[in-house]
Amino acid sequence: MTEDAGGAADAATAAPTASAADTVELAVKWQKQDITIHVEPSESVQGIKRKLEAATSVSEKRMKLLGLKVRSGKPAADADVVADLMLKPGSKIMMMGTAEADIERLNKDAEVAPHVQDDFDIQEEGMAEMAELKDRPEVQEKLARRITSCNVKVLNPPRPGKKLLVADIDYTIFDLNSSAERPEELARPFLHEFFSAIYADYDIVIWSATSMKWVEVKMRELGVSTHPDYKLSFMLDHLAMITVQHPKYGLFDCKPLQFIWSKFPENYGPHNTIMLDDLRRNYVLNKQNGLVIRPFKKAHLTRTTDRELLYLSAYLTKIAALDSLEGLNHKHWESYAKAEIRQLCKQLEAQQAQQQAERQPGGSGAGGS
Repeated sequence: MTEDAGGAADAATAAPTASAADTVELAVKWQKQDITIHVEPSESVQGIKRKLEAATSVSEKRMKLLGLKVRSGKPAADADVVADLMLKPGSKIMMMGTAEADIERLNKDAEVAPHVQDDFDIQEEGMAEMAELKDRPEVQEKLARRITSCNVKVLNPPRPGKKLLVADIDYTIFDLNSSAERPEELARPFLHEFFSAIYADYDIVIWSATSMKWVEVKMRELGVSTHPDYKLSFMLDHLAMITVQHPKYGLFDCKPLQFIWSKFPENYGPHNTIMLDDLRRNYVLNKQNGLVIRPFKKAHLTRTTDRELLYLSAYLTKIAALDSLEGLNHKHWESYAKAEIRQLCKQLEAQQAQQQAERQPGGSGAGGS
C-alpha cells in the first residue's frame, strides 16, 4: 500500500528526487506500508520525524532512522538539515518505530502471553528424522550450485588455528519486533561482551535469512561491524541458503555449513564450527554443529534479565580448548559450563551491587563517606 502522506514512516526506502518546488521526495517503508513524502532542503531531521509521526502515530521520540547520515559519513542528528544528508538515489533507510497504541497493547499482551516457539521450527525430537536429508542427491546438487554461484565478501581473513562461530541475527542477537526502538535497546544484552570474549578463540561470521543490505545496516547500527574489540570475518544472507523438503515438514530454507566449509576448506570444518540460531531448522543439515539459543523477544521487558550471551561466552571459551568439537552435544551446554557460569553470576552480582552503592546519595562505591 502506497500513500503520499507529506510525512514518512518506518523501515525506509529513500530514493530522493527533486520536485518542481525544489523539495526532496523520500520513499519510506514502514512495516508493510510504502509512504512517499516531500521535504524541503532546509528542513531538519526532526522535522522529517514529525511528518513521520503524523503519518504513522509513531512518536518522534521513539523513532530511529537507520542508515541516515550526513555527508561526512556520521549519523544524522535531529538538528541536521535535508540539504546536508547523504541521500543517494535508491539508497535504503530503515526507520524503526511502533505506534503508541500498539506499544500499549503489546505491553498488556506481553504480561499475559506465554512464549510461543516459531510455528515453522522443528522440535528436538524431530531433528533425528532429518539426518538423511544432507545425503539426498537433490540436496547435494542444490548445495553444489549454491557454492558455485554465491560469492563471499571477506571482511577479515580467517586466522590460523581459530575455531568458527556462525551467529544468526533476528531473535538471536537482535529483537526484530519489540516495542523498544533504539538499536542499543534491541541488541541482546552482553552482545559486545560476548563477541569480545570469544574473539580470542573464534572467527565470527554473521548469517541471516534476510538480504545483505539489511544485514549490513543492522550490523552497522548495532555497532557489530565496527567494534574495536572484535572483527567479523564475513557476513552471509539468504542467497547462501538452500531449500530442502521433508515429507513431514514440507519445504523450508536452511543454512548449510557445508557452504562455508567448501569456501574455506583449510580453515573451517565440522571439527571446529558451532552455529548459534534460535531456529533448529536452520542447521538441519548440520545437527551436531548447531546450538539452539533461547529467542530474544520482548526486549523492552526482558533485557534486564536476559543473560544468555553472557553464559554462552563461558561455554564457548571452555570448549575452545578442545581439539575437536565433534563429540559435543551442545544441547547440554549449560551443564557443561556450570561452574564457569556460576562464577560469572557472582561477578555480575558484585558489579551490580557496586553500581547500586555508587548511585546512593553520598555513595563512593567504597562504603560511602
